[in-house]
Amino acid sequence: VTTGQVLSLLLLFGVSDWVSAAIRYAIPEEARRGSAVGNVVADLALDLGRLPGRRLRVVSGGNKKYFGVDLTSGALLVNERIDREELCGALSPCSLSFEIVVENPLELYSGTVEIQDINDNDPVFPSSQARLEISESVTAGARFPLESAQDPDVGINSLQTYQLSANPNFALDVQTRVDGSKYAELVLEKQLDREEQRELNLVLTALDGGSPPRSAHVQIHIDVVDANDNAPVFNQSTYKARVRENTPSGTLVARISAYDLDDGPNGDIVYSFSSHTPAKVRELFSLDSATGELRVKGQLDYEEAKLYEIYLQAKDKGVVPGVAHCKVLVEVVDVNDNAPEVTVTSVYSPVPEDAAPGTVVALLSVTDLDSHDNGLVNCFISPGIPFMLSSSLKNYYTLKTERTLDREKAAEYNITITAKDSGSPPLSAVKHILVQVSDVNDNAPRLSQDSYDVYVPENNVPGIPILNVSATDPDLGRNAHLSYTLLQGDTTFGHLFSINRENGTLYLLTSLDHEDQVEFSMMVQVQDGGSPPLDTNVSVSVFVTDLNDNAPTVLYPHPNTTTTTYTDVVAPGTPAGHMVTKVVAVDADAGYNAWISYTLLQATDPSLFSVGLHNGEIFTARQLREDDAPEHTLIILLKDHGEPVLSTSATISISVAEMVKEVLTDLTDVAPASDPRRHVTFYLILAVILVSAAFFITMLSVGIFKCYKWRKSKELYNSSRSTTYRTPGPFQHIDAVRGGFTPPSFYHQVYLTTDSRQSDLLCKKPFTSSPLGSRQGTIRNGEPGLYHQIVGTASRLPTPAEQAQPNTDWRFSQTQRPGTSG
Repeated sequence: VTTGQVLSLLLLFGVSDWVSAAIRYAIPEEARRGSAVGNVVADLALDLGRLPGRRLRVVSGGNKKYFGVDLTSGALLVNERIDREELCGALSPCSLSFEIVVENPLELYSGTVEIQDINDNDPVFPSSQARLEISESVTAGARFPLESAQDPDVGINSLQTYQLSANPNFALDVQTRVDGSKYAELVLEKQLDREEQRELNLVLTALDGGSPPRSAHVQIHIDVVDANDNAPVFNQSTYKARVRENTPSGTLVARISAYDLDDGPNGDIVYSFSSHTPAKVRELFSLDSATGELRVKGQLDYEEAKLYEIYLQAKDKGVVPGVAHCKVLVEVVDVNDNAPEVTVTSVYSPVPEDAAPGTVVALLSVTDLDSHDNGLVNCFISPGIPFMLSSSLKNYYTLKTERTLDREKAAEYNITITAKDSGSPPLSAVKHILVQVSDVNDNAPRLSQDSYDVYVPENNVPGIPILNVSATDPDLGRNAHLSYTLLQGDTTFGHLFSINRENGTLYLLTSLDHEDQVEFSMMVQVQDGGSPPLDTNVSVSVFVTDLNDNAPTVLYPHPNTTTTTYTDVVAPGTPAGHMVTKVVAVDADAGYNAWISYTLLQATDPSLFSVGLHNGEIFTARQLREDDAPEHTLIILLKDHGEPVLSTSATISISVAEMVKEVLTDLTDVAPASDPRRHVTFYLILAVILVSAAFFITMLSVGIFKCYKWRKSKELYNSSRSTTYRTPGPFQHIDAVRGGFTPPSFYHQVYLTTDSRQSDLLCKKPFTSSPLGSRQGTIRNGEPGLYHQIVGTASRLPTPAEQAQPNTDWRFSQTQRPGTSG
């Protein structure tokens, strides 16, 4: 037992997990695509049900994928057209090798498919006509080589024999070369006689062994010339030579030599290639016609052909030249002229960053066309990367992870694989494999800051963005796709704020009011799209800043209306500094925007009254005299300290009188003036009545018509399926203000539909006065009819019994009715 046998046995045990069987099939060439070669799953004893999960696939050398596997049946199928002549040429048998790769666990099986030849090629002659010159002096038994036909098929389908048309002078002798190919020679059976026949025309037929056989024909024209008694003779019939495949052009291979006993031109010899020398040989070698030196002409390749059989001839220069033939056997010696070739069988990319060490990344196969040590190849990868290269089968390598990966540090690796043979000098090849690392959701979103404080001025435009929550995630793809969600601790926040899930922009949906709420606190959650998802929360505080958007509001006296003013009474002779009344106002703003200042803007007698700048109290500036006017009207301007300044005004009427009766007497003296537009109201009421009547008649007509149509359609339908709909009529708007029934501060808007049970009643309630309102507020807050009776007409005076009622103030302000002058 030798050391090599022991190592081979150990290697066989080491790869037993990888290769469990070697299979061999045979198919004819030109098999149709989809043809079954054999059932590899059954032959390899694999579980057919587990094949989809194990990713079984066929790997073969070269660019074409000749075979594939049907995962449903386990059959090995033909994927590409297979031409035996294109693959192997004259080489027989012709085989295609393939490997079966199965994962989970990883297993590798080898197989061979023998491509059987079919008779799909006709024999072909180099030319359609051949010409021979034969001297009449040639004796019987002379041989004349003929051009050989070429047939790419092999075996029985290749060229098998030649046939010659019937003639009295020549017979055909078919011979076999060393490589098994056939060639034919004419054998002279009866000496020629030029005087009897100057030329002969024969037909040579080449036949292959197919069924049915294929054939080719060539016309042979023989010219009979006068005799040249002696033909050249080679000193040996076979020459041998050895040439390295990298031999440069012009290198001498062999020198052939022939002699001729004749003298003169009949003894001068010219060397040339024989007629049945292949064209490929003529391209690789050259022959000196005078010296017989055979030299290299083209580039020899050991991997293409290891032996060349060259047929040469020597011909004299006689009228009928004599010809001699020999052959030269040229052996090509291998040199290390082919670099290794690395083929990536499979690449499992991308690799998850949490893949365990030892995970298979790629399968590699290495080939070298050279022989012996020139074809022995070793592979290695560059150091410093988390991968390793191992081999458990000759010329096959596995690329695996050596340690854990981190995509955030390196997203991809461009791995360089170097293959070097053992020749002298050695040749190497480099293959680059790009391995990408796929992302795993191992990083939560990161926020640029821990919390956000946002200041928004009140009265903002709805829908404006107020904040952009910025977050990043070092992961990739869906794992880094961030979505932003507003965690609604308070249910009202959903109506006030909204956040864009894609970019984290926080929007304010409504207009905020500083006077309503100053601060909003919420939580924003940032979540990635991984599985499972990771999230981070950040707090957001929104502060509403105040703007000067509220003018001062007068609480007392009540704001002026078209029918009411307020009157305060002061007695004659009141000294200076007496507080007559006070303007009470508030401002809903805050800070400086809510500071109110009071200024006397206009007065009947500016010297009689003054107003406090900050408290709105109205004092007498001097003592009232008897000659002062009995009625005084003051207009007070109220301004805040905002930017811009907002203001409002309050009108105060002050009467100088001893008793309330004087005021009522003055009010009685005011007679209502005639209303020039009273006829307009009558015309408007008349128009409303006419329009209502027309509408009622129209609706009644439509109803009658619909009823008629319904009765007509009742005969066509067994059951009534239609519903008569009424189009809602125009809204009936009762304007109580213009009708004079209700004061402007209290009116009803009534909207009626055709179904009174579904009518909506919209009421606008009157403004409720403050407890600090004037004494006239008692009347304004009373019944609307009473208010209209007292204030609208001001024609009835209180009776003595009414005046005797305690705690009752019967002072009335003078009211101007609509349409009358002051």
